[in-house]
Amino acid sequence: MRKAGLSIIAALALSGAALAEGTGIADTPGPNLVLEVGGSTTGQIVIDLLPDVAPKHVDQITALAREGAYDDVVFHRVIEGFMAQTGDVQFGKRGGDTQLAGMGGSNRPDLPAEFSNRSFVRGMVGMARSQNPDSANSQFFIMFDAAPHLDGQYTIVGHVLDGMQVVDALAKGNPAANGLVADPDYIVSATVVE
Repeated sequence: MRKAGLSIIAALALSGAALAEGTGIADTPGPNLVLEVGGSTTGQIVIDLLPDVAPKHVDQITALAREGAYDDVVFHRVIEGFMAQTGDVQFGKRGGDTQLAGMGGSNRPDLPAEFSNRSFVRGMVGMARSQNPDSANSQFFIMFDAAPHLDGQYTIVGHVLDGMQVVDALAKGNPAANGLVADPDYIVSATVVE
């Protein structure tokens, strides 16, 4: 009886929300951020954004995507087994001088932290920030693996719904240079799908 009950519960959970590819996290109503990736790897990364968890951060990301601010922005910091960081719309544009990538933001104000009880597991997307918890702006990172030391320290804004194979294939950075990528892959375009 117990086994049958667990099977029914599992079936109901899966029927209510599909599990995200490669992460095991349930899909939500979104919106979704769709990143077309170019460079040494190509493909699409679909991020299920979580406005119920971080409404101000999701509003900022979707506004920047709709403005085209993320288009041609590089994955400037990619650390194997940890995370891939992008979103510096000020200094991270492909074709320009990206030496300062990771130091900039956007013309929008920094955001107050929206920490949650969610965990940084494979496929989770968080907002990059400086030492100040209320300094997130436009940059975000995608986890290659779990990093529980980040839990409650960085705002979680979503998770990869599809395209983890693209994330895994991103050009990796130099470990001695904190993951700085010499010839980075980039976001060809970022769109929001409701």
